[in-house]
Amino acid sequence: MALKVLAVDDSKTIRMIVKKAFKTYDCKVIEAADGKEGLEMTSREKPDLIILDITMPVMTGPEMLAELKNDPALKEIPVIMLTAESGKENVVQILKMGVKDYMVKPFKGEQLIERVIKVVTLEPKQKEDEDTSKKYFSTVEDVQILALPRKLDRPTSVDIERYLKSKVEEMVSSGIKKFILDMSKVGGTNVTLIKLIITVIQTCQHANIGIRIVGTAALSEELKGFAETSEITVDLSIEDARGAL
Repeated sequence: MALKVLAVDDSKTIRMIVKKAFKTYDCKVIEAADGKEGLEMTSREKPDLIILDITMPVMTGPEMLAELKNDPALKEIPVIMLTAESGKENVVQILKMGVKDYMVKPFKGEQLIERVIKVVTLEPKQKEDEDTSKKYFSTVEDVQILALPRKLDRPTSVDIERYLKSKVEEMVSSGIKKFILDMSKVGGTNVTLIKLIITVIQTCQHANIGIRIVGTAALSEELKGFAETSEITVDLSIEDARGAL
């Protein structure tokens, strides 16, 4: 069943940004232009998540939130609050309201998704599932290759991790024992990349699958700056990695 998300904001532009952010996920985004309408929509639709603006006409975000918290049937619905102010006092006040997280305007859709996946589980749409798998995973003869994009963000990493287990299971059942993590296109390291590298290595090792990593000399040097990847050997080409497996 599709996740139901309620976007409550008097700005049509913000509601469009929220709706667009979820377009590749199995989600139904419903909209409300103020807190009163949002409260009515919540009672009727019982959303799985509410994206709620603070400043709105008719009924503000905090007023709607207070009504939600007083309703036993609605009080457990997670809320991410939207605010135009980033000051410490404002943030502290927001968190005291009992919300799960907050976003400061303006924001990008991918930034919102990064917050959302900490609160609820997002499932890619079926068609996007298939496309994503083929986009990053490929089999060349007796080697499974996972090619990472130039910039790895958290949502992409989550998608890749979702497929990794099934791909490794397919390898084991078909007798393929070689895996190459191709990072030759990666433009730079970040915490998300480091975590994914470790996950891939550990998953392969657990399944007794040999793994090599391909990347540039510059990327190899950057990886040495992280304790988790400082000892990793990086091959400079797919051919070198295949030869070492």
